[in-house]
Amino acid sequence: MNRRRFTLFTLQLLTHTNPLHTIPTLTPLHPHLLRHLSSTTTNFRRPPPDPNDPSTLLKEDGFSLCSQMWIDNFRHPDKIITNLSSYLRRFELWLLAYQKVTTDETGSYTPRSSIQRPQLEDLLALRNAVIDGNFKWGSRLKFHIKSPIDKTDYESLSKRKIKMILTTTQPTPFQDKIVQEVLLMILEPIYEPRFSEKSYAFRPGRTPHTVLRVIRRNFAGYLWYLKGDLSTLLDGVKVGLVINAVMRDVRDKMVVDLLKSALVTPVVVSNVDDREKKKTKRKYQKKRVLNEDEPKPDPYWLDTFFGFAPEEAEKVPNWGHCGILSPLLANIVLDELDRWLEGKMKEIYVPSKSDVIWNCPEGEAEQGNTSWPEFVPTSGPDKTRKMDFIRYGGHILIGVRGPRADTATLRKQLIEFCDQKLMVKLDNECLPIEHITKGIMFLDHVLCRRVVYPTLRYTATGGKIISEKGVGTLLSVTASLKQCIRQFRKLSFLKGDRDPDPQPCFRMFHATQAHTNAQMNKFLATMVEWYRFADNRKKIVNFCSYIIRGSLAKLYAAKYKLRSRAKVYKIGSRNLSRPLKEKKGQSPEYHNLLRMGLAESIDGLQYTRMSLVPETDYTPFPGNWRPDHEKSLLEYIKLEDPKTLEEQQSCIREQGLVTPQDYISMLVWNYKRNSLPMEHLSLAKSDGSVVGNQHLLASSNQDDASKEGENDARMNEAQM
Repeated sequence: MNRRRFTLFTLQLLTHTNPLHTIPTLTPLHPHLLRHLSSTTTNFRRPPPDPNDPSTLLKEDGFSLCSQMWIDNFRHPDKIITNLSSYLRRFELWLLAYQKVTTDETGSYTPRSSIQRPQLEDLLALRNAVIDGNFKWGSRLKFHIKSPIDKTDYESLSKRKIKMILTTTQPTPFQDKIVQEVLLMILEPIYEPRFSEKSYAFRPGRTPHTVLRVIRRNFAGYLWYLKGDLSTLLDGVKVGLVINAVMRDVRDKMVVDLLKSALVTPVVVSNVDDREKKKTKRKYQKKRVLNEDEPKPDPYWLDTFFGFAPEEAEKVPNWGHCGILSPLLANIVLDELDRWLEGKMKEIYVPSKSDVIWNCPEGEAEQGNTSWPEFVPTSGPDKTRKMDFIRYGGHILIGVRGPRADTATLRKQLIEFCDQKLMVKLDNECLPIEHITKGIMFLDHVLCRRVVYPTLRYTATGGKIISEKGVGTLLSVTASLKQCIRQFRKLSFLKGDRDPDPQPCFRMFHATQAHTNAQMNKFLATMVEWYRFADNRKKIVNFCSYIIRGSLAKLYAAKYKLRSRAKVYKIGSRNLSRPLKEKKGQSPEYHNLLRMGLAESIDGLQYTRMSLVPETDYTPFPGNWRPDHEKSLLEYIKLEDPKTLEEQQSCIREQGLVTPQDYISMLVWNYKRNSLPMEHLSLAKSDGSVVGNQHLLASSNQDDASKEGENDARMNEAQM
């Protein structure tokens, strides 16, 4: 009775309208009225979630959502996408994009727990503006969300600064980068499974090293090469061409309109006046102190290595306000060219039975020596007609096996296709035809052919082993020394062509000897990795080491006033590992200072001798190669398919095998059915009586002679 009165008191207190009113006398209520009041109080306690509250919109992890998008698109790669607005509304993707862009801005990872509620509300306002169609690309003064390192108060700026911001080139706004990142996370999983396997630029898991390995394996038998330069397409943007290419697979109006507005909105690219430059120029440049949240610039070795980018990989498209979306859009536009060339591969292929390579109708490579994938035996006058191609960005390399007339016909058709479909004017100079004997330059590597005479051993009729000399060609992929000299000259490391003379790198003049050597060692290690698959890896890396070592020797000679490189090598040794500046007076030796921790250790330059350079990597490249992330996705999709499990089970039944799961379940079931205490088992063993064992086993009501072997096996299983 007391519990009921307390419940009634609570209900009347909760449902009373005036909290200052005197509580009336408690009277018992009807049970139906009590249920009604309890239901009303329950509804009062649980209000509906607020759609403007960022915390209620984070229902799922952003990484799991992105993973599910990749899995769905790889499962159905040919499906036309009509509804992407649902992904554009997911606040988890916006938060993930904010973390990534903030990490790029600040240089340190931004965990989810460190993002405060005001930033989440600003991010939600940006998402709502994009969904409602109120977002404007390239805004200079009004932002929905600002960078954490941007401390500018735009409301208190002077007219002069506002005019400068509106009329000069400014970095990409922070909110634009977030929208670009969200669109990239949505569109990249859609188009990656649709792209051709012959496209390698601006795609995850594919690098210039992949292109070189594919060329070494698949381009060994081609005689004529066609190089195409479509980089003019990457310079300027044709809005109608890009939108039509996107709408072949994506029909979502909100995403298409967002991309179109990014391409159409003009970009301010005017520069600062020369007068203002002269005013701000200082006579003596001081060391610039970074702000607390400002990321550090690239180190010297990395900045130098970026200067070695080959011509094919140097140009990255940047269309309108698309930013990081531009490379993806370029691949979407050029994917039509890839599909056209794949159709030409099937059209040109004509196998010849008298040819020793590619003589089957399916087009599989029949190579004479499997130990050298790039080895091609010589063939008769009738050769198989075949074609293959690789596209890296705006550059195409096409290999043709057959007469030169086939290559000329293909060039004419390619010029017509680019003029009609891509609206790019090409001529014969842009598409030169070159023979393999002259050497073909691609990605700063030269493709050439070497004639080899290997000994071929095979088993004849009767089991007799016959050895005879064979004649064939070997595809050689060598690094271009001329191109390497050209890159060093561009970076002011040397001068001259025939006899290159190293020049001092004065950018490291104020750095210590240990820091300078460490920077150059990192640069050399990167060069060793870049020339990993070149046949002349030792020679080219040793040349790079010679240029770097000579440049540092001239720098140290000017810095420590040693007059010549010979004196620098005499004091600092061949690899410049000894200190060049000693303290005056009776001070201990350098090794004693180093042991006491009073001197900085100096690492000598690496690869000063050719024997120290690692060998060329000739690891065989698989024919059906795919990046690791695509392999994992396809394997996961295959394991999720119920047909895969059915096929495995039917195969196990046909071969009469037992799966490990079934075998373990059999052991457990037999143990449970025939469970015996261990003392009984030891007693039964000591007796050695089969009849006693049968009495101990449960459900042993059959003949003793027929159950003797089975009981022994069961006892062994029970012991295990």
